[in-house]
Amino acid sequence: MFHYFETVRKRDPAARSSIEILLAYPGVHALAAHRIAHFLLVRLNLKTLARLVSHAARFFTGIEIHPGATIGRDVFIDHGMGTVIGETAVVEEGCTLYQGVTLGGTGKERGKRHPTLRRGVVVGCGAAVLGDIVLGENVKVGAGSVVVRDVPDNCTVVGIPARVVGVDRRAHADLLDHADLIDPIMEKINQLQAEIRAAEREIHQRAARREGEPQED
Repeated sequence: MFHYFETVRKRDPAARSSIEILLAYPGVHALAAHRIAHFLLVRLNLKTLARLVSHAARFFTGIEIHPGATIGRDVFIDHGMGTVIGETAVVEEGCTLYQGVTLGGTGKERGKRHPTLRRGVVVGCGAAVLGDIVLGENVKVGAGSVVVRDVPDNCTVVGIPARVVGVDRRAHADLLDHADLIDPIMEKINQLQAEIRAAEREIHQRAARREGEPQED
């Protein structure tokens, strides 16, 4: 337990004490309730009771985690309001989820239909990771992105649909800065603007050369 409090303090500079984390962090409460609900479902097959526990946790925390989801150690849900984790989702050790994240399905099929997040994945606020896809270790998902395809280890993805915009082999849990993520649309716009400026310079240079040429009688 105290190890987990230290994990939270490392990832959230606003966390000042273990008592504060224990009493005032809804992500911690939601994960604790999920451990109980998951045990009731998987070990005791008490499906209705498990759903009641998860429903109560959703009411008190604003975080919805299906009892069937598999959550690893040292997972941190920061703020968490509006976060939804589906039934067959797998979130491995050391992942961080911000508010409004959805780990959802894409249809009504049964079986594995929710994403798997490998160790150290960070998902920014408002992002959606949809379907039976895999986000590799230390993947970083930018705020508001929609991820619908597998992502290799150590990649940063942004956009709708999300695209790989960089590779960083460091563990991301302590490094996420949404302001530094690349916007692929703006990258394209900036590239087009640079090409337009280069074309304008070429036109002006050619016009100047023509003006300097001697005129024929």
